[in-house]
Amino acid sequence: MRLGTVRRDGTTQAFRQEDGRTVYLPVPDVGALLAGGDLRLPGEPGPAPAPEDLATPVLRPGKILCAGLNFYDHAEEVGQEIPEHPTIFAKYATALIGPTDPIAMPEESEKIDWEAELTVVIGSPLRHATPDQARAAIAGYTIMNDISVRDWQGRTSEWFQGKNFDRTTPVGPVVVTPDEIDPEAGLAIRCTVDGVRHQDSGTDRMIFSAVELVEYLSRFLTLEPGDLVACGTPAGVGLAQKPRRIWLRDGQEVVTEIEGIGELRNVCTPAEDLRAAAG
Repeated sequence: MRLGTVRRDGTTQAFRQEDGRTVYLPVPDVGALLAGGDLRLPGEPGPAPAPEDLATPVLRPGKILCAGLNFYDHAEEVGQEIPEHPTIFAKYATALIGPTDPIAMPEESEKIDWEAELTVVIGSPLRHATPDQARAAIAGYTIMNDISVRDWQGRTSEWFQGKNFDRTTPVGPVVVTPDEIDPEAGLAIRCTVDGVRHQDSGTDRMIFSAVELVEYLSRFLTLEPGDLVACGTPAGVGLAQKPRRIWLRDGQEVVTEIEGIGELRNVCTPAEDLRAAAG
């Protein structure tokens, strides 16, 4: 099953896809669908939405929790030891954009980087979970590109400020339920910039699996339906490029793919242009 959120007639609406059929549901997004607890909610059949009409599946997640340094090859490329515990930071919903929306390139920086990431969508409340409970609480998986403003990220030992610039983080295109894909079996994860592939790895190379991350997070906070857990990025980020670092530039297209889920396709656009267009 695939779940998503589409922009229609000036509003948003969740949809469900199975066996080649699309059903539009009487809730505004996947977050509301999960909060209601019924993925089989009746709806109206219709044509599949166009990619450019898709919004990020969960419009305003209660929590967006992200794991850093969670691929063996990425830890190696940036010269960090393998962590004993997950490295966790938070994002806010104001950073999120849809799967084809423009990335708002901040004028405050020229060191803007790509980070393809598998992302868990939580389906039920969870606290002090066992591994089996953590697995059962995963409603599905989607894609995030954790676009990072590296000079702001490096200003302090906390990464928060480099991870939360407005309208920089594409998520989508849909949420795919666990009966269809298994990240532990190894899904291909890739990121290209203007057709040049920089990241090419598999989700089985994570240090902490998606289930392990969900279990760990539940030890110190309550996870709720619609919360997102981004699982970290593999090797190939701009920060680690040698002999020189390569950063994103205005006009470039970033394509982020995970096998079995789909792709994000976003063009880097000056933030001031987007503000002007919005009036």
